[in-house]
Amino acid sequence: MHKNTVVLSVGGSLIAPDGVNVDFLEELRDFILERTRNGEQFVIVCGGGGMARAYQKAARALKISDQSELDWIGIHATRLNAYLIKALFSNDAYPNVITDPTQKIDFKESVLIGAGWKPGWSTDYIAILLAEQLHAKRVINLTNVDYVYDKNPNEHTDAQPLKELSWKQFQELFGTEWQPGLHAPFDPIAGTKAQALNMEVAIINGAHLDRIATYLDTKTCVGTLIQ
Repeated sequence: MHKNTVVLSVGGSLIAPDGVNVDFLEELRDFILERTRNGEQFVIVCGGGGMARAYQKAARALKISDQSELDWIGIHATRLNAYLIKALFSNDAYPNVITDPTQKIDFKESVLIGAGWKPGWSTDYIAILLAEQLHAKRVINLTNVDYVYDKNPNEHTDAQPLKELSWKQFQELFGTEWQPGLHAPFDPIAGTKAQALNMEVAIINGAHLDRIATYLDTKTCVGTLIQ
């Protein structure tokens, strides 16, 4: 029996920043398989990463300006990443990559892999919808920074890390709508959905997978906890 379902929204910046991050994926596989021996299930929703950005940049250079077309390019990048990770887990993974989070899912395997759905919806949002369906009350957003900051740390040297946030505070910082180029650690639309579901989201640096264990085992978030 699976005693807990853990939903991970894994940023493409970790999976494939400028090429596939083989070391990270090997560490992620080993970490998750060790946890599943204790009865946990994992849902991994994959971002697009450098491949999505590269293809979208090329599309714009080719004068492709239709936002729906650009979104589909990014979505297929998430799906390619997802199929790679599904193959990485082999028989431990549910046989299909989930691309529609509204479809009924009944999985007994250790791992379920998800990817982009359709234009206008982020993979963070997909993670929240899957968590809702599978009755998970926590989502872990793996990214490449240690914390959420009160301003863009790449532009402001005085940016301060925020270790805990309410959803109201998150909305005051980042709004409730997604806009291209918005520097937000989590999709604000997904955040609004998480708030409505009384769900918490932990923003954790994926370079330190032991921090996931700390959060799951002790509820101590070495990162930013939004609830």
